[in-house]
This record gives sequence, structure tokens and C-alpha cells, in this order.
Amino acid sequence: MGSKPWLHPAPAYRALETYWSSDDDAPGPRCSHTLTAVAATKSHGPRLILFGGVTAIEGGASSAPGIRLDGATNSVHSYDVLTRKWTRIQAAGEPPSPRAAHAAAAVGTMVVFQGGIGPAGHSTDDLYVLDLSTDKFKWHRVVVQGQGPGPRYGHVMDLVAQRYLVIVSGNDGKRALSDAWVLDTAQKPYAWQRLNPEGDRPSARMYATASARSDGMFLLCGGRDSFGTALGDAYGLLMHRNGQWEWTLAPGVSPSTRYQHAAVFVGARLHVTGGALKGGRLVEGEAAVAVLDTAAGVWLDRNGIVTSSKTSKGHAEYDPSLELMRRCRHASASVGVRIYVYGGLKGDAVLDDFLVAENSPFQSDMNSPILTSERASTITSPRSNHYNLNSFGTTTPDGGSEIPLSGGISMDKNSMEKLREASAAEAEAANAVWQAAQAASSNPAEETSVSDDNSQVAEATSDGSDNEADVRLHPRAVVVAKEAVGNLGGLVRQLSLDQFENESRRMLPMNNDASYPARKFTRKKSPQGLHKKIISMLLRPRNWKAPANRRFFLDSYEVGELCYAAEQIFMQEPTVLQLKAPIKVFGDLHGQFGDLMRLFDEYGFPSTAGDITYIDYLFLGDYVDRGQHSLETITLLLALKIENPENVHLIRGNHEAADINALFGFRIECIERMGESDGIWAWTRFNQLFNCLPLAALIEKKIICMHGGIGRSIHSVEQIEKLERPITMDAGSIILMDLLCLIVYPTSVRKISYS
Repeated sequence: MGSKPWLHPAPAYRALETYWSSDDDAPGPRCSHTLTAVAATKSHGPRLILFGGVTAIEGGASSAPGIRLDGATNSVHSYDVLTRKWTRIQAAGEPPSPRAAHAAAAVGTMVVFQGGIGPAGHSTDDLYVLDLSTDKFKWHRVVVQGQGPGPRYGHVMDLVAQRYLVIVSGNDGKRALSDAWVLDTAQKPYAWQRLNPEGDRPSARMYATASARSDGMFLLCGGRDSFGTALGDAYGLLMHRNGQWEWTLAPGVSPSTRYQHAAVFVGARLHVTGGALKGGRLVEGEAAVAVLDTAAGVWLDRNGIVTSSKTSKGHAEYDPSLELMRRCRHASASVGVRIYVYGGLKGDAVLDDFLVAENSPFQSDMNSPILTSERASTITSPRSNHYNLNSFGTTTPDGGSEIPLSGGISMDKNSMEKLREASAAEAEAANAVWQAAQAASSNPAEETSVSDDNSQVAEATSDGSDNEADVRLHPRAVVVAKEAVGNLGGLVRQLSLDQFENESRRMLPMNNDASYPARKFTRKKSPQGLHKKIISMLLRPRNWKAPANRRFFLDSYEVGELCYAAEQIFMQEPTVLQLKAPIKVFGDLHGQFGDLMRLFDEYGFPSTAGDITYIDYLFLGDYVDRGQHSLETITLLLALKIENPENVHLIRGNHEAADINALFGFRIECIERMGESDGIWAWTRFNQLFNCLPLAALIEKKIICMHGGIGRSIHSVEQIEKLERPITMDAGSIILMDLLCLIVYPTSVRKISYS
């Protein structure tokens, strides 16, 4: 059993020491509970919310038909990931009844609970929401109209595409179920809708697991059928652009059948732990820890790719980390690259341990400041109130200080000074170009006062009111149309790179808008499928490595062919692209090709193996300069545009201009990596292409996107649409300068709104 270098094996779990202030704050032994990760708020870091479950199993037989509960609870405990401290939450409002085998999902900074079974039998199918958005924690019972999933236990639920609450399978007290239900959290009044998905439907089951990938795929894994037989299959549930849902059988060979296990996504990897088999045995050995890599379509265990299931007890050497995972009825959640597991059942013992693992060796320390604090804490007692969190700033070997950056990466002072100098030089160059354009403009735009009365977005906060009608499940809406139902209602989010886990949206517009005619492009096929060669060489989100000798793999002839093919597409597009959601929006790349691959790896990439079939991509310019791999960045984006002309969109930035990129690295990179003659020719050809790029994009006719800004010269979208391409920076007007490199002077700062 082998593994490719970029297919990281399943991780090893270890016990994580935590602490609490009082015994009441400790969760204690727990099984059949839920563990849900909640995003950080203004006053709290990321948290894990543990709810419900039981503290004992009557009779101790986990395989008996039905579950016999003892000590069912509705207590809520919060684990602070940064401080490693447990706290019991006492929330206002009416809490759910004590229950176990229920389902939970995070919706922004709220946790939604549904179903389960308690001492009095099945819990109701009401939705209970624990609102953690402020320090005034509160329970709400959400009113849902019409028929719903009904009382059930042993089912699964998660939030798909940051919008759709999906419930699948379970047991209604009579039989195992195979139905699927969805609730749109962005549309009120709330109502459940029973789905009728196409494709290969999973059989009826209970005690399965499910987790939603960041790009919107809901993955159902394992479970127990109506005859008590453990299942080992996995199914993905996706919603297409036309609103139709579809089941797809996941490829690969599962290490073991299982039920009452736990599973959670980290990136494209579903981490599966523990579980039970028919007859009351527990999944053990290498099969106790597994990963389904949905990008590669393979299952992995600790040794690599799995080629056959192993449900019988083997004779492998004793491994304490694998023995830790011999359990069922536990719960797991992920924060960053870490997977957390709490409690569970092992024989007749209810567990109270807390385990942790990291997604892969290459993600352990690079991008997660959380890992630093947890690994560096020097806690000697689980109840100690004295703890030491390592700061993110460190000291260099030569005694110099480093400046901490987001993601746990630091930059020394010399590098920071170089960055400041480069930024200042760029501002000076851009200012000179802007002044030249302003002087050349014969009819300067009159200074207009733009009202910002409508630019204020009210931020809804919980005030502890008992008005249940005001409960809103949607995590947040920064720019939302006023109408309750519309093409973009409840869809728009404000995104940044450090919040990129929320970027994947697959919401479907309510109405088909005929004003967006489908464009048919005649693709220019380069010799031997040049764009496909580039995609094959460069689109490697997991295992791309910079060339050792820095020599670029394309010659000047191929660069010319690539630019010509892309140019034909760009010139058929309007100056202002008319785009529809769902769409991912990328800012400056600046030759940081490794960062682009990291984003593609973590959040999906534009290919049929990724998410291009249901999500568009928009890049806002500045593809070259500063970074070390501008050639890889721009050639891959152009190849992706040729391959997917209606789904990949590029607009122009201020660095897509010869005057700018001659100064900030792109010209020098072309010469160094392609030779002086070919390099200058390629640099010139790329800049000719840049003159053809669209200048702005309008999403759903409501969100205007450009590289620079609106500025004083732009008062309507029509002004931008009238700009004819190809267009150079020196021949362009002030409108072009504002679009590509808006400069705000300290003496003339003003607020700008767009409606």
C-alpha cells in the first residue's frame, strides 16, 4: 500500500490537555453529543460548542437496537481554541430538552440543533438556535412553516454553501430513512423543502456522518442500514446552477464499514475517526483513522492509499495513537488545519478525553496561529488558572526582531523596509501617470458631491429581546438588496483573504434573468493544445514546485500563440463584464503563484475536478510584478480563460501596463527567465494583450468591481462601457486612471457610494 508524495496519509491523534475554572465548566464523560466549530467574534476567538449527549449507557451495550440513555443532558460547554479553556454556557431563553443522537450545524456565529432522542422519547423536529454573536448568549426556537423532516435521531445535518441547511437520513422510530431536506436560511419565512435529487441515491441509513466542504459539497459517509449492517460507502450531494440537487457516489475504497463514527472536512480532506461494526465490535487498527481525499478521489489511512477494506482484526503491532481512536458515538470538529475529537463510548465506558490531530505535515505550522498558542502553552494542571500563550512575534538568530503577519508568518525589518520603498516608488510612478492623464484631458470632469446617505449598512446585533420573529439564521449580509426575494437577496458577503473559508457560494438566483444572454466563444486552438499543456503543467494546487533553474517552460512563439488565443476572447467581451453569482473574487496576485496554488488547494480550483461547473472566477488585476513567478501566474490565468471562457473572468489592474510593469519586476523576470531577445518580445506581447482586458465587472447588476476605484470622474457604468479597447494607459482618460489606479490625496479625501 503506497501513496503519492502529495497524498498525505491520515494523521495521528494525541491527547490535548485543557483546563477549566470549576468542575461545572468541565464537560465530563459524554457520548452521542455534538461538537461544532464557531467562527470568531469581536470579543471571542474561535470556539468549539459541545451540546447534549449522555453521561452513561444503561446496560453498556452500544450495539443494541435503539439506544438506552442514562443521564441525558442539554448542557452547553464552550472550548476556547486560543486559551484551551472550557466554560459552561448559561444562555437565556428556553433551551432544547435533554437529548442525544441529535444533529447540529454552525450558521455564522450561531449553532442550530435539530432532532435527537431523550428520556421522554423522540425530541421534536423544532429548530433551536444558540446565538453566540454577542456576550449575551441566548436560545431561540425558530418557527418553520409547513411540513418538515419530523422527529428523528441518528441523522446528519450541515450548512451547505453557507446558506442551505441540509438534513439527511436518520431513524423516525420505525425505520431507517433515506430522505433529504433543505431549508434556505436566506429566505424568510423559513420552510423545509423535501429534495428529490438526481443521480445515485444512498440507501436508507442511520448513525452516518456528514460534513459540508467549503465549496458547497455535502458528503454523507457510512452509517447503519435497516438490518443493522454497517456501511462503508460515501455520497456527495451537490446543487447545480439550475437548482437541481444531485447525489454522486464517491470513488475509492473505504478502509472499513462503520457507523456511530465522526467525520469533518479540512479543505478537501474528510477526516473520519472511530466507529462501530455489526455485533458491537469497534473499528480498530489502521482503519480507525481514515481520510477521504475528495480532490484525488481516494481513501487514505496511516500508511497511504487504501486498496481494500479491513473489517477484521489484524495482527499489527500495538499503536497507542490508533488505540485512542477505538471508540464510537464521539464527536469531531475542525478549526483551521486541526481536527478535534471529544468523548465517545468504548465498551461500557463513556469517555471524557479530548484529542487533536493536524490535517497534513505541510499545513501544520505555516498558516495557523492557533497551533502556536496550543503547542506553546505550558499548562501543568487541567485546572490551573496560570497559562502562558506564546506571542506571534519571534526573535531572529541574529537578535533582530520580526514583525508578525497574519497567518503566523513573520517578516524581518529589512524586508518590510524594502516593501515600503517599493510601495512608495509605485505610488510616485502611478502619480506621474495620473498627472499626465489629467493634464491631457481636455474636458476634466466637474467635481461632484456624491451622497453617502445610502452607504451606511446597519449592523444587526442581539439585544436580548424575546421577539422570536427577529431571529435570522443567515450569518451576515453586508450588501443585500432591500427586497426580501430577488436575484441577490441574502447572497452578498464582504470577503477578505483572512476570512476566505466563507468564500464559496453556490446560491442560485431566484429568477432566470433573460437579460444575460449566453455568450458563445470560438476558441482559438493553439498548436498541440497549448492552453491544455499549460494547465497540465501549472494547475497543481497540491504539488506545484518552483522550477529549480528558474527557466520558463514556454518559448516566445508559444507566448505569442497563447496571447493571440486569449486576445480573441477578450475582444469579444464587453468593457464591463456582466456576471452572475455564485462567483469567487480574487484580488492582487502580483506573481505570488505559490499563494494562488494554496488558495486553489484549500478552497477549490477552476477545473472539472474542482468547482468550475457551478462557481465562476473573477480576478481583479495586478497579475504581474513584485512576486517571483509572474510568468506562471499570467500564463495559467490566460490558459484557464481559454479553457473556460464563460466561467473564468479577468479584468485589468494598474500593473497591466508597460509603464508600470517595466519598473516593478515583470520585464526583468521575462528577460532573466526567457533570455534577453525572447524575454523582451514576450514582455511586449503580454502588454499588448493587457490593453485588451476588460476594465470592470458588474455582478448581478448590483456589485461593481474594478481594480482601482470610482473616483471623481465616474458617475455611471455607461461611462466605463464607452471606453474602447485596446487602450493604453497614456492614451486613456482620467476615467481609465480612476478605474485602474485611483489615488486618494490627503487634501481631497471624500466618501464615495455606488448605487
